[in-house]
Amino acid sequence: MLCLISVFAFRKQQPSLLVISTGKTVAERFSTPTGFVRVKSEINSFGAFLQSTSLKPNGTLVHFYNGQEKPNKVAAAVLNVDVGSKDLQQCADAVMRLRAEYLYQNKLYDALHFNFTNGFNAEYTKWRKGYRIAVKGNKVSWVKTTKESISYTSFKEYLNMVFTYAGTASLSKELKQVAQKDMQIGDVLILGGSPGHAVIVVDMAINVKTNKKLFMIAQSYMPAQDIHVLINNNNPAISPWYELDINAEQINTPEWTFKSSQLMRFN
Repeated sequence: MLCLISVFAFRKQQPSLLVISTGKTVAERFSTPTGFVRVKSEINSFGAFLQSTSLKPNGTLVHFYNGQEKPNKVAAAVLNVDVGSKDLQQCADAVMRLRAEYLYQNKLYDALHFNFTNGFNAEYTKWRKGYRIAVKGNKVSWVKTTKESISYTSFKEYLNMVFTYAGTASLSKELKQVAQKDMQIGDVLILGGSPGHAVIVVDMAINVKTNKKLFMIAQSYMPAQDIHVLINNNNPAISPWYELDINAEQINTPEWTFKSSQLMRFN
């Protein structure tokens, strides 16, 4: 949680000639600009998972957790991922949700863990064995309260606990910094703290002649809202793609400006 608003400008969504309205996934919904080809991710990788993430029908609007429509029209598409009924799945939480879904679906349970802001390691392997997290002030501990379960319902309960006590501050400490030139699908632009924000790279393309790269990013925000692919207000002609400028000192997104040094990756 704790994803605070920095910029909130009301704009009309820019139309894009790169949208394939019938496309049902990130990779199917958006074509690449002339001269570019989509990066092909390794089978069963996090990158492949993000590129194949299901999208809601073209034209779907972003809604907050309480059903209210998001007034700032910054979405090129909405991911088919539930936001829940509580104000929990904000910016860093959306990044953790996508990472966790990938690990859960591929049964990579040992790698599924996130730190709370106080440093407590919330391991899914403990949770699935029936342990639950007890929080009393700044003291956090595991308590055996139920039987073992790997059900999706239990997994979602685990995530809600993580979303409650983790955020940009904790997630940024778990990730490793990477150079812009080395950007990969699954990398995260993140500023930890309050205010803080995070977006995740969900697709990339490359020009086979010039080696110039493009990337696509998705976010949730505050209050908790549908995870959505962001439009590119800086260059509507290629939206929702963004040019990867390795010499740029900052990356401007519709609702946040990141420093290039804030590109990070899951270990």
